[in-house]
Amino acid sequence: MSATESSSRQPAQDVGGKRDLPLMTRDEIEALIASGRHIIIYGGYVLRLDGWLQYHPGGAKAIMHMVGRDATDWIEVIHSKGAKEKMARYRIGKIEGSWLNFRPPIQGGIFRTMEEIESDHSKGIHGISTGEDTSSSSSRAPSPVFDVDTKSLRDRKSASGHAAARSGSISSESTTDKTPLDGMSYLDIVTREHISLDLEKYPAVDEATQAHIVANYRELHQKIIDAGLYKTNYSAYGWECLRYFSLFATMLIALSYGYYFISALSLGFLWHQLVFTAHDAGHMGITHDYFIDTTIGIFIANFVGGLSLGWWKHNHNVHHIVTNAPEHDPDIEHMPLFAVSHRLLGSLRSTFYERVMEYDAFAKVLLRIQPWTYYPFLALGRFNLYVLSWDYILNGKGPRKGPAAYQRWLELTGQVFFWIWFGYGILYKSIPDGWSRFVFLMVSHVAASPLHVQIVLSHFAMSTADLGPQESFPQMMLRTTMDVDCPRWLDFVHGGLQFQAIHHLFPRMPRHNFRDAQKLVIEFCKEVDIPYAYYGFTTANGQVIGRLAEVARQAAIFSKCQETITKTKDFAI
Repeated sequence: MSATESSSRQPAQDVGGKRDLPLMTRDEIEALIASGRHIIIYGGYVLRLDGWLQYHPGGAKAIMHMVGRDATDWIEVIHSKGAKEKMARYRIGKIEGSWLNFRPPIQGGIFRTMEEIESDHSKGIHGISTGEDTSSSSSRAPSPVFDVDTKSLRDRKSASGHAAARSGSISSESTTDKTPLDGMSYLDIVTREHISLDLEKYPAVDEATQAHIVANYRELHQKIIDAGLYKTNYSAYGWECLRYFSLFATMLIALSYGYYFISALSLGFLWHQLVFTAHDAGHMGITHDYFIDTTIGIFIANFVGGLSLGWWKHNHNVHHIVTNAPEHDPDIEHMPLFAVSHRLLGSLRSTFYERVMEYDAFAKVLLRIQPWTYYPFLALGRFNLYVLSWDYILNGKGPRKGPAAYQRWLELTGQVFFWIWFGYGILYKSIPDGWSRFVFLMVSHVAASPLHVQIVLSHFAMSTADLGPQESFPQMMLRTTMDVDCPRWLDFVHGGLQFQAIHHLFPRMPRHNFRDAQKLVIEFCKEVDIPYAYYGFTTANGQVIGRLAEVARQAAIFSKCQETITKTKDFAI
C-alpha cells in the first residue's frame, strides 16, 4: 500500500465539523512539495498556500521560507487573529504528533517525488528525509548546507582552527596535506567553526531540546497576553504626536525666517521619529486592524517621508523569518558597501533579490575599509531607500490582487504628494539658491540617519550561522538579535526598538510595552538556557565595528588564499 493510499483512509474532522481532512504522511507531504506545492504546517494542520501566494500582503518569499516547516510560532506572532482564522480555508490535511522540519526549496532543500520515495522504500531505505542537500557543503552554493550534528561538531575542536575562527587568522598554508588552502575552502572552514561555536553557546538543535524551548516559549507568549502587553498605550502615542507637531512647526517657522539649517534639522528629526510609528503600523501594533494600521503606515511613510511602506513590509517580513541569514535576509545584504559575514565573500546568490552578490573588485576595496565607511554610508542611507521604494512601486513587486492590491496606487499617490510638498514646495520654492537647497537636503537626510544605526545595531554583530531547519523560532530570534540598554527617559531616541530581541519574539506587541516584557523574556531565557544578548549603546556599537573589522581581515585572508592558489597553478604550468 502506498503512502498516499494509507493516509487518505484516515479522515480527521476539521474545525467546526464542516469537512473531513485526511491524516497525511510525511512521504505524501514531501511528494507534494517536490511537485511544486507550497505546503506548510500550522497548528497540526497541513496548509497548501499556492492560491494565496500572489495575494499575501507580506510577499511570496515570506511563505516560501516556511515551506515544509512547522510555521506555527511564526504565524502566531506575526499575523492578526483575523488572518489566522482565514487560513482554515487552505487546509488539506492533518498530521499526527510532532513535525520534523524540511529545509525549504528556496533555501536549497531537496525533495523526492512519490515514485522516488517508493523506490527508496523498495530498496529498504526508510530514513526520514529533512530535505537537506547533503551533497553540497560549499559557501558558493545559494544556500550552503552543512551537517549540523551537535555531538560531532562539539567534539571537533582543533585548537588551531578554533582560535583561527575567533581571530579570522587561518593561514593560507594551513591544510593537513600541506597543499595551499584556496579561498572557498577557507570560507567553508570558518563557516563550520562559527556553527561549532554557536552549538557550544546555545542549546542543541535536536528535536527534544527544541520542543522543550517551544513549549516554554508558548507559555511565555500566554503570559505576555495575560499581562495585557498586546494592549496599545494610546497616551504614549499622544505624547509622540505632540513631539511630531512640535518638530513640524519648528521646521516651518525656521524655514520662514531663513534659518535653513535649523529647519532641516527639525525635518530630519521628525522623519527619524515618525519611522517608529510607521514601523508599528506595519506590524499592526497600533489598532491591530490590518487596514487601519496599513493606512496609517502609508500616510506616514509615503506621504510624509517619501518611502514605501509596501517595500518595507516586503523586505521586513522576510527579515523576521530568516533573520541574519546571509543569502536570505535582505537586511544584512549590503554588498559591495559592507558585509557582516565572511560567507558574503563567496559571491552568494541572494534569494530575496534573486541575483548574485558579487565579491568583485569594488567590494574588495570597500570591505577592507568598512569599519571606517560604515557610519558615512549609513548617513546617506535614505537616498538608497528612495530608489528601493520607487523600484518596488513602479515595477509592481507587491500584491496586485487581494486585500493589499489597493496599496500600490495609494503609495504612488503618496510619493507624488511627498515630492510636491518637499521637492517643489520646500526645496525649490521656499529656499532661494542652489547651495542652500543642497545644505537643506543633506542636513535633513543625515539628521534622520541615526535611525539606520539603531536598526542595524541589533543584528550586525550577532550570529549569521545556519544551525539547520530544526532550530526553533525563539532560539533563532535570540541567537541573531541583541537588545540595547538605555535609560527609560531615552527610549524616545531609540523609538523603543532598542529591544529588538523582544520585538522579534513578539512582532505585533506595541513597542511601548517592550520594557515591561523584558523581565518575562529574561526569565524565559534562564529557563531554557539561551543567552540573552543585552549591551549598552557604546558597547553594542563596538561589537558591530568589531564584526566589520573581523570580516575585513577575513577578506584579506581570502584574497591571500586566492593569490596563493593562482601562483601555485602558474608555477605548475
